[in-house]
Amino acid sequence: MKRRSFTRTALAGAVASAGLAAPAVVRAQPKVRWRLASSWPKNLDTIYLAAEQVSKRVSAATGGAFEISVFGPGELVPAFGVLDAVQQGSVDCAHTASVFFFGKDPTFALDGQIPFGMNSRQMTAWMKDGEGMSLLREFYRDYNVVNFPCGNTGTQMGGFFRKEVKSLADVKGLKFRIGGFGGVVLEKIGVVPQNIPGGEIYTSLEKGTIDAAEFVGPYDDEKLGLHKIAKFYHYPSYWDGCGQITMYVGAKQWEALPKEYQQIFEAACAEAHVDMQAKYDSRNPAALKRLVGAGVQLKPFPRDMADAAFKAATELFAELSAKNAKWNKVYGSFAKFRDDAIVWSRFSDGAFDNYMASTLNRKT
Repeated sequence: MKRRSFTRTALAGAVASAGLAAPAVVRAQPKVRWRLASSWPKNLDTIYLAAEQVSKRVSAATGGAFEISVFGPGELVPAFGVLDAVQQGSVDCAHTASVFFFGKDPTFALDGQIPFGMNSRQMTAWMKDGEGMSLLREFYRDYNVVNFPCGNTGTQMGGFFRKEVKSLADVKGLKFRIGGFGGVVLEKIGVVPQNIPGGEIYTSLEKGTIDAAEFVGPYDDEKLGLHKIAKFYHYPSYWDGCGQITMYVGAKQWEALPKEYQQIFEAACAEAHVDMQAKYDSRNPAALKRLVGAGVQLKPFPRDMADAAFKAATELFAELSAKNAKWNKVYGSFAKFRDDAIVWSRFSDGAFDNYMASTLNRKT
């Protein structure tokens, strides 16, 4: 009996003297508090609330030990100031669209959307199973940012216009709110692009500062009330085949985060990524019906405008590939993946969707 007692006492002493930690299941979780700056208006329960979803999931998975406070545009930094804020460390992370920052380097747009790029499924495939994530992680190192796909809008609508666009000539001199790279391409065919944050679009359209505006799609556009001012709703947005949303995290903050928390955060972003697309696919159909019921006129963009924009985009991308090594490296992978995916879609989703649309037309 004494021998057993001695053994237990000796073992306990050895553990204590070795400084061995208690098992993880009983070790107190470190407290982490982050601030997240969003680029999205708070009234959008699709894009803005994706960041809230990440925050809630992270908190629940860590028992409240890892808390992320989400702030809207202007509460900490302006909508388009979130990248600088993450770089400088004034916020820990941000939820935004990388295309907003193409002015710093056009390569940013390849993390979101470029004219005549990929649709949402193709983009996710490139990021998750292609070279997208590794190439963009390499690009972001120069900005001290770690990136995570955290949402996708799907193919967007072309926007609300005061006057119908019947031909390429109708867009000459048109003041059009369009964010990011789409504006660069449309400028080449005569449009006057205006890069305005989402929360300021309605006022600009109402005052006549702009002639037309695009944002996302029926569900969000209805919330912004753009149909109350402009009645022609053109489609599709050839410059926004998808709208990937990205979570930025400061590299120092990420490296300091416990490995368990890193796994939880990454999983929460992946969940929000899928959930956002599901919300848009679920809510856009009903919103489109409501808009049409309110007098909105659905109009396809004229073919000559689409063809002119495609030509301008192709020429621009070739120019960028010749003079920007970072763009060339990422775009080479992006374009090849897109082209292969389009061929596959011709025999799969594209063929299926086209047939199903034709059956619907016969019913009506």
